[in-house]
Amino acid sequence: MSAANPVSLTGVSKRYREVAALDGVSIELAENTIHGLLGRNGAGKTTLMHILTGQAFETAGDVRVFGEHPYENAGVLRRVCFVKESQRYPDWFAVRHAFKAAALLYPGWDETFASHLVDDFDLPLDRRIKKLSRGQLSAVGVVIGLAAQAPLTIFDEPYLGLDAVARQLFYDRLLADYAERPRTVVLSTHLIDEVSDLIEHVVLLDRGRVLLDGDAETLRGDAVTVSGPSGVVTSFVSGHEVLHREDVGGMTRATVRGVTERPELGGLSFEPVSLQQLVVRTAQGRGDEGGRRRAATGGPVGAGNGNGGR
Repeated sequence: MSAANPVSLTGVSKRYREVAALDGVSIELAENTIHGLLGRNGAGKTTLMHILTGQAFETAGDVRVFGEHPYENAGVLRRVCFVKESQRYPDWFAVRHAFKAAALLYPGWDETFASHLVDDFDLPLDRRIKKLSRGQLSAVGVVIGLAAQAPLTIFDEPYLGLDAVARQLFYDRLLADYAERPRTVVLSTHLIDEVSDLIEHVVLLDRGRVLLDGDAETLRGDAVTVSGPSGVVTSFVSGHEVLHREDVGGMTRATVRGVTERPELGGLSFEPVSLQQLVVRTAQGRGDEGGRRRAATGGPVGAGNGNGGR
């Protein structure tokens, strides 16, 4: 565990009776880095974020945020801003009340930046939050997350209500401000293609376990899709980790990891793999393995995973 990293988890598990929302998760999130926390619904992402922000307690393992456990730790939590899609506010709150509360809560609050963001997203400061559209409510969370200037800022898909133009505005403002004032940012999102240029480090969870944990550019460069005659592809991918394979007639298309050379033989063609493709194929590959294991033991291949944790 590195004391320099804002977030360190070692062997962290979280159980809800018979359900393992997290199962032996060990990750470190480096400072001044934009991290992508990715995975399907039920992967354990929200459970992990709740533990990091002191809203839940791990069943086993060790959690450190800025070197301390975050649960009921005011000193740590003042340095963490957690913005989520389902954020609730008092019924009587107007938009300006939410920002005033944030200014009191976060020592680094930038009022000037907040005002500029309010103009960018055309937010009505005097309107009650419960009267806002979904997009406006998402924009309130975005303004708080950016203007708080918290050393650890976590966005749990708060921008889903924004249209494509507003989401791009959020990405642009985040990247520009991050370049000027670096901090540790975690983006938990399903819109992987949209944020792939922002993300520097990837953590992929599936069924409570870590499937990928590494530098985004390195992970992308480590995977390739190879196509060609089935026999040639089969020979080429031997010894590599095959994430996905499709056979049509006498042709095969396979996504593999660990390819360091791309020889010109037998009509093979190679295509780069996007971050979204890598995430999807990796998660699919684990699901395929689970199905094969259940089939081998007589279990139902199409059964659900029984995991209710996000």
